Amino acid sequence: MSMADKIFVDMCKDILENGTSTEGEKVRPKWEDGTPAYTIKKFGVVNRYDLKKEFPAITLRRTAIKSCTDEMLWIWQRKSNNIHDLKSSVWDEWADENGSIGKAYGYQMGVKHKYKEGMFDQVDRVLYDLKNNPFSRRIMTNIYVHADLSEMNLYPCAYSMTFNVTANKETGKLVLNGILNQRSQDVLAANNWNVCQYSVLMHMLAQVSDMEVGEFVHVIADAHIYDRHVPIIKELITREQYDAPKFWINPEIKDFYQFTTDDIRLDDYKTGEQVKNIPIAV
Repeated sequence: MSMADKIFVDMCKDILENGTSTEGEKVRPKWEDGTPAYTIKKFGVVNRYDLKKEFPAITLRRTAIKSCTDEMLWIWQRKSNNIHDLKSSVWDEWADENGSIGKAYGYQMGVKHKYKEGMFDQVDRVLYDLKNNPFSRRIMTNIYVHADLSEMNLYPCAYSMTFNVTANKETGKLVLNGILNQRSQDVLAANNWNVCQYSVLMHMLAQVSDMEVGEFVHVIADAHIYDRHVPIIKELITREQYDAPKFWINPEIKDFYQFTTDDIRLDDYKTGEQVKNIPIAV
């Protein structure tokens, strides 16, 4: 059984059984027919994944590993805020007529600032510090910039990564750990998508920094299940669970900017039937 399945099922049961309903409250999201999109929510969900032991792709249904990785690279590698640079359609609802989502996500990652003796953006600063200052407690990114929120078509949901390096006393290698902070998450549509894409990022950064991959911690301030997703979730968490897939990353890549979606894959990934036509609140 995949540990990611257990974490996902336990989280969903906790939300459904112990969460708070927003029904009747003033909420921003709407369904396509214009009705309010209410949720059942839990505050402060923290999930921990040991990436040394397994890759955390759920097996209850298939997570599209190349698509979610492409979105991560769109933000972290291409530093783009335009959907024309993205292969999937997940951001189409928030793009303007030119394809831009405003000063959000990749735009913020590419903004340069003075650091050391040069100008760095947030990604290059992380890469520099992992190689030169691995035990720094300041290796982090943040794209929730209040001064630019009015020019973002959607406020960042997953907004901050904090990296922390420990040591493996048995191998002598440094170990890369990370915390993803997320203000809000649609559990059905996005939970394992985010878990997988940031786990891939951890593997990529560890490899180019000559480190082992360690623990990935996912902190969600508002983890919610939309009202129209409840029956889907209830069916999903009763499904048969399988062993976690095996993660492969191209060992030849030593430069983060050289990675493509062809450089990762999941082998022996047995899953349940895909959930299709999930309604999305906007």
